[in-house]
Amino acid sequence: MDKEMLAIAKFKEGKFDIFMSWFQSDVGMNIRKSIAHVEQTVPAFAPDKSYSIFKVTVHNEENMKQFVTGNHPDAKEIFDECIENVQLWELNKINL
Repeated sequence: MDKEMLAIAKFKEGKFDIFMSWFQSDVGMNIRKSIAHVEQTVPAFAPDKSYSIFKVTVHNEENMKQFVTGNHPDAKEIFDECIENVQLWELNKINL
């Protein structure tokens, strides 16, 4: 079942562009597609590029957790280089 999540990633100083290049590469896109619906991802970025926020429609929650903790085998190296920390939140719609 799909789940809406919010990921807040804080970057190590000066590493935003390096991470985003990887994130949009074939390797990064393949990992993202195995976790979430990429076409439904909504990104936002801090003006100083110190952090980003992604609203993500996740279809593989366990792999999402592995990815954002930096424990995905194909993403570990880039996470160790670029990511200071990630917070992951579940989103629930509120009917008004």
